[in-house]
Formats: sequence, C-alpha cells, structure tokens
Amino acid sequence: MSNHNENEFSFVLLRLLEGGKKEEIQRLLDELHPYDFANLYRLLLEENRNQLLSFLSINQIADLIEELEDHDLQLEILHKLGFETSGKVLDEMDNDDLAALLDVLSPELIQKLLSGMKKEESEAVQHLMSYPPETAGRLMTNRFVWIRDHFTVRQTVDKIKIFAEYSETINYIYIIDEQKKLVGVVSYRDLILADIDSKITDIMFERVISVPVYMDQEIVATFFERYDFLAVPVVDEDHVLKGIITFDDIIDVVIYEANEDIEKLSATGKAIDFDTKALVAAYRRLPWLILLLFIGIISGSIISGFEDTLEKVVALAFFMPMIAGMTGNTGTQSLAVIVRGLASRELNQKAVRKVITRELGVGFLIGLICSALISVIAYVWQDGNMVLSLVVGSSLFITLVIGTLAGTIIPLILYRLNIDPAVASGPLITTINDIFSLVTYFGIATLFIKYLL
Repeated sequence: MSNHNENEFSFVLLRLLEGGKKEEIQRLLDELHPYDFANLYRLLLEENRNQLLSFLSINQIADLIEELEDHDLQLEILHKLGFETSGKVLDEMDNDDLAALLDVLSPELIQKLLSGMKKEESEAVQHLMSYPPETAGRLMTNRFVWIRDHFTVRQTVDKIKIFAEYSETINYIYIIDEQKKLVGVVSYRDLILADIDSKITDIMFERVISVPVYMDQEIVATFFERYDFLAVPVVDEDHVLKGIITFDDIIDVVIYEANEDIEKLSATGKAIDFDTKALVAAYRRLPWLILLLFIGIISGSIISGFEDTLEKVVALAFFMPMIAGMTGNTGTQSLAVIVRGLASRELNQKAVRKVITRELGVGFLIGLICSALISVIAYVWQDGNMVLSLVVGSSLFITLVIGTLAGTIIPLILYRLNIDPAVASGPLITTINDIFSLVTYFGIATLFIKYLL
C-alpha cells in the first residue's frame, strides 16, 4: 500500500471509529491485507487502538499480532485482551509465529500465556520450542493436510474440505503410513485432475524431498531455491513426518540471514535500523571499533619502525594511504563475493580450488593494471624518479594479490571451522590488510633505500 493510500485508509478508519460503525469497519478491513492493516494499527493513537480491538474478531486479532512482528506491540495487545481472550487469540495464531514471540519472553510469562491456550495447541507450540533456534524444527508448522496411504482421491478431497481453513497451505498433500512415516506426496493440481475413485498411492510421488528437523534454516532455504518448492516436509531421524515449512517463512529466513550477514560485514554485530536510538547504536558499534582501534595501533608501530626510511625519503608518505586503502578494498570485495557464494551453494574441494584459483587470477590482473598505472603516476609526479615508481608499483602489486587472497581464504577457513564466515567483517579484513600492506611497502622501500636516495 502506498503512503497516499495508507493515509487515506487511516483517515477513513478514524472517522468510522469515531462513529462507532462496526459493520463499515469490517468491510474496510476486508479490503486490506493483514500487513497493511498492521501498518494502520501502528499509526493509531492509544484510545483508537483500544476501540478498534473491541470491534475485531479473534481471527483478525491473531492476524494482526502475526503481522506486527513488534514484540512490544504484540504483548501490549495481549495484555489489553485479558487472559481468556488472549488465550483464544494465541490458539488461532500460526504455531511457528507464536513460538517466535514466546522466544523473547520470560519463562513465567510464557507459562502464563500457554496456560490460557487449548491443551493441544499449547503442546504443539512447546514441541516447536524444544528444537534449537534457526533450525527446520523451529520453523515448521503442524497445520497442514496429511492422509493415510489407503485413502482414495475422494476421501482425500473430503479431508481437504474439512481442514482447508486450518491448514497453512494445501499446495501439497502428504501421505503417511501406519507408523506416520512419510511415504509420498501429491500436488493439489494432480489431485483435482485424477479420477475421483483412484487410490492415492496410484498418483502420489514416492521420491519425496524432505529436510530433517535439526537442519539449519539457511540450508533449508537452499532447498526452496533449488527445487522451487512452495512447502517442504520436515521429518525426524525415523522419517516420521513432524511438520512442514512454507515458502513465506523461508522468505523471512532469507531476509533475516541477509541482514545478519550485513551486520557482521559492517562489524555492528546486532541490528541497527532507522529507529535505533543513538545511544543503543553507539553501544552496538563500539566493541568492534575498540578492537579495531587496538589492532590499528599496530599499524602505527609499523610506521614508527620504519621511521628512518620515511625520514630519508619523505615522498614515500604520499603513497602510503593509497596502498593501504587499495589493499583493504580488494580484500573486502573478495570477502563479499565469498560470503554471498557460501550462502547459495555447498562447499567442496573442487569448488574451493576453483574459487581460490579464480581470485588469484583476479588479484594478478587487478595488481598488474593498478601497479602499472600508479608507477606511471609516481614517475611523473616525482620528477622522473624511476626507483620510487618501481617501489610503489611493486608494493601495490604484491599487496593487491595477497589482499585478494586474504579476503578469499579467511572466510573459507572460518566456514570449514563451522564459524559464520561473515564474522570476517569488512573492517577486520581491511585492518589486517592495512598492516600487511605497510610492512610490504616499507620493507621494499628499505631494501632499495640507497637507490631511492
């Protein structure tokens, strides 16, 4: 919804609330997607929010809470509803969304909210919460249609009609045996095209692609990308069907993981958005920056170690920021390529060799071009000092090659050690490459100091 339409709907909603016109409010809400409705709710004043909640059905409030995704607002609504009504609302929420909300609450509050729910719904949510965060088990929902392997198409259609509103999706129907093991899947399209009296085993696919309950959510996302799934079944170690993960939840995972990697690459560690307060943002940025500050002191000590060289050839200082900056930049570029690549494909020895060889070639090409360019510039700028131009050019070539490899190899090593490669953040790679570039630059300059003089 555009800002113009949002303001228009907000004005109309306020006018209807003031008039207490419940039926017209319901007709207005029927035209809105739950996401747009949640945005309108955020714009309302406290008194208008209370009035609106009194006009909503249990299902509408459940949809509103799911779409808000702001834990403070979600808890605020539940508090206003009271114990009995909030329990009914929680019963209607998708269990994976409810588990995400309960995750951030205290054990006492979790127990209080769960006690107001139906027993079977409460147990289903607690079952989801028993799995580790960011795994398939935590993402899955138990609201889907499954059938026994002895069903006919007619019986399957009848069951779908009964559970259609309860289920999150009916794109696929999953078939289980007596032990509740997953034995097949049939799409809704194939189901409606089949003969009504056919056995479900005659039209189902037996080669079902599923994911284990403890699989990392990032890997689950790759299954959706490879196979263009709308939903994927989740099974335990005995291949018993435990739930399904739907496409909309995977979209949330992809966005979450991308934001997490950006936060690590920028060395903030935690989310900082437009609404984050200055004090909080500074607190989240400071730890990394203080660490990098101390690492940066090493750069200063390196320069002081080559003080004699710098005093004898002051012109070396002119090119120092350029060499350090270029090395850090190329390392960060390689880091971004590797982190993005690891997020979208599996790693094996062949892939590792290929990417390292490729980045080595990239480093050589970039190094040759940039070093040749800076050598010419240094030669002209420093009145035809050939030795200085060669020192600057060779230093830049070596540092660009090594900087590119550092940005490639460091995240690969971290990945092998089961550490998120995004922790090899841009600022960290840049600082390490700064140190290396200064050692290389002044080391080469010191070797040729008598020719530079």
